[in-house]
Amino acid sequence: MQQDEEPIDARALSKLRWRCRRGLLENDLFLERFFQRFGASLNHRQANALGDLMELGDNDLLDLNLSRKTISQVQTQLDRKDVHEILRMLKENP
Repeated sequence: MQQDEEPIDARALSKLRWRCRRGLLENDLFLERFFQRFGASLNHRQANALGDLMELGDNDLLDLNLSRKTISQVQTQLDRKDVHEILRMLKENP
């Protein structure tokens, strides 16, 4: 298994959750649901992609979560397969 595909450990998951705290409640709701569903199985590649998304401002992130904008409209450097995967996971309904 490649290192990118290995699951992150509990400490890295805790740090990632802390980093994902947002200023808008709506984003926090998307992220909390994401961590409840996928937190235990996140790998390094996915964690890095989520970390890259967290560099966005709250309004841009919310626009992506609500599909009001596409990633290429918000930031072209993030228009990558791994980021699209995380966005799909964030939007996925239980």
